[in-house]
Amino acid sequence: MKPPDHHDPAALTAQGAGVAVTPHRLATEAATDIMRQGGNAVDAAIGANAVLGVVAPEACGIGGDLFALIHNPGDAGPAALNSSGRAGQGAKAALVRDLGHEQISIDSPFAVTVPGCVDGWIAMSQRFGTMPLATVLAYAIHHAADGFPASAELAATLQRLREVLAPQDAASGLYSHGEAPSAGERLRRPELAATLRAIGRDGREAFYDGPVADAIVTATGGVLRHEDLDQQQAHWINPISMSVMGWTGWTIPPNSQSYLTLAAAWIFEQLDPPRDPEDPKFTHAAIEAYRAVAWERNDLVADPDFAPLPAAQFLDPARLQERVDEISMQRRTAWPAQHRASGGTAYLTVHDGDGMGISLIQSNYHGIGSRIGVNRAGFFLHDRGSDFTLQPGHPNELAPGKRPLHTLSPTLWTEEGRLRMLLGTRGGDFQPQTLLQTLTYLRWAGRHEAAAQLSPRWTTEEWRAGDPTVVVEPHLGDAVTAGIADLGHRVRATEGWMGGWGPVSMITTRDGIAVGAADPRVATSAALPV
Repeated sequence: MKPPDHHDPAALTAQGAGVAVTPHRLATEAATDIMRQGGNAVDAAIGANAVLGVVAPEACGIGGDLFALIHNPGDAGPAALNSSGRAGQGAKAALVRDLGHEQISIDSPFAVTVPGCVDGWIAMSQRFGTMPLATVLAYAIHHAADGFPASAELAATLQRLREVLAPQDAASGLYSHGEAPSAGERLRRPELAATLRAIGRDGREAFYDGPVADAIVTATGGVLRHEDLDQQQAHWINPISMSVMGWTGWTIPPNSQSYLTLAAAWIFEQLDPPRDPEDPKFTHAAIEAYRAVAWERNDLVADPDFAPLPAAQFLDPARLQERVDEISMQRRTAWPAQHRASGGTAYLTVHDGDGMGISLIQSNYHGIGSRIGVNRAGFFLHDRGSDFTLQPGHPNELAPGKRPLHTLSPTLWTEEGRLRMLLGTRGGDFQPQTLLQTLTYLRWAGRHEAAAQLSPRWTTEEWRAGDPTVVVEPHLGDAVTAGIADLGHRVRATEGWMGGWGPVSMITTRDGIAVGAADPRVATSAALPV
């Protein structure tokens, strides 16, 4: 089936009792087919995630982590799953410092924490699933064994990393005779197919024990050990929430940075900006609301056992009101510098005909992650541990058994207990600001789903020392660009749509109908009804 024209609003949306939106059409098709076969939203999300790990390894895969929020009709709030992995017994900050390093390189074994994805699949399937895990993984196994066309994004990533990846056994099938594929070229990943088939048959043991576990330990040089892999990585936790713009927003507490989305949206609402996005103060308020909290992330977000604030205080209105009081609607405010953390991530969302909805995000982090392959198993390990600090005594200092700061930021929105929206994106530290913008276009300006996806986006670049630039997509318009510059923002326009500022995936619900909207910035993204 031909992909839609991604600048055509009608082609971006799908509606029905059940809808799936993912970054790749093959994953979306898997999700909708699973629901047609009788599976629920969780079954469909696991199946779609597995397909993404096969066809989009530049974003996610079984070597990475997972977070999810699940709305089960009738429950008081969503179930929240933190399936992010912990540092291994061989990961010690003092050891890395003694080796002469000031930070953890993304391609270092010290950057590899235990992958949480597979534990997350199993936890969700056992609690909410209606189909055997082997059944929902069959779609991914089919694509890995029989082949799939390389996307332009995957082809570009494989070309960029050819010298590092091509010699590794884990890249079997991704390179033909050592050369990167062209977009559209058919790729097969038979070793990954075998690994997925074993997970479907034997569950956790197929990944965290036996030959795959042996290969992980070998690949990391013993930084991860068998006793690390024996520990369960998936944990059901209490989500955090906040009332924003008439709805309740729910998200994952630290070690995720996701509180920034809700905090910035609440601050934006308190500023009471114009509701017209053509008024520069609309964009100014969004930029300032995000900047008011973004600077604190690296000081506060850490493993919850070490974070300096209890989870509930991250969204304490009294704490955030202090930031509101510092903001001027007439001029840019001075805040401390932010710190960048880019990433490779896949966000997907599914709503089924019975009203269950899932907001799921899964990632390898920096593209294919650490670039460290697991030989004969067909996948690469993520590099989430690169977001640990080596600063002695810091809450996020690298240490065995700790979870690192995480950029993954899924959200779920309810109104009086009824599911209203599932919203998320990829993009490293861009995630909260991208979601903030989508939310303000939808809820504050009243734009419909496709219009919100088509609306212009911006990002701050304050992580660049001495460069507080706001980078904007060109369709923000000259008047708004000039207006925010008059308010003190240094502004630079891009030459076109920014694929890295998305894809946002969203599903909204009203009157029993789910409306999904894909993002025009990534050609493979798709929203499909059941």
